[in-house]
Amino acid sequence: MESEANVLGGELEACSTDPTTGFMRDGYCYPLQRDPGRHEICAVMTDEFLQYSKAQGNDLVTPRPELDFPGLDPGDHWCVCVPRWIEAHEAGAAPPVDLAATSEDVLDDVELETLREYAHDGANAE
Repeated sequence: MESEANVLGGELEACSTDPTTGFMRDGYCYPLQRDPGRHEICAVMTDEFLQYSKAQGNDLVTPRPELDFPGLDPGDHWCVCVPRWIEAHEAGAAPPVDLAATSEDVLDDVELETLREYAHDGANAE
């Protein structure tokens, strides 16, 4: 992975290796030209978001072994697409965000203050 900064201006931290997330399945949420979905927000799954995403046609709960996808549970950290997070935010179903593991490129579309409101456990809010 290239050096990448998070939304707080520090070094991008890993989002999750259990389950392993990221467009490249390397644990990180960073921009790639070949990733049109922009899996750049490290979100902490909630039942509400998982159900919302499924209702939008993106089932993140059901395991898909053929795609090396284990299926997600509430509490799992996962790189979600920027447009989907924004859509969920507008619908009142956005999941918490791990700011230290969320790419600074997200700031082109979501204000830092909005992300801070969703900071996971407030741990990354400063």
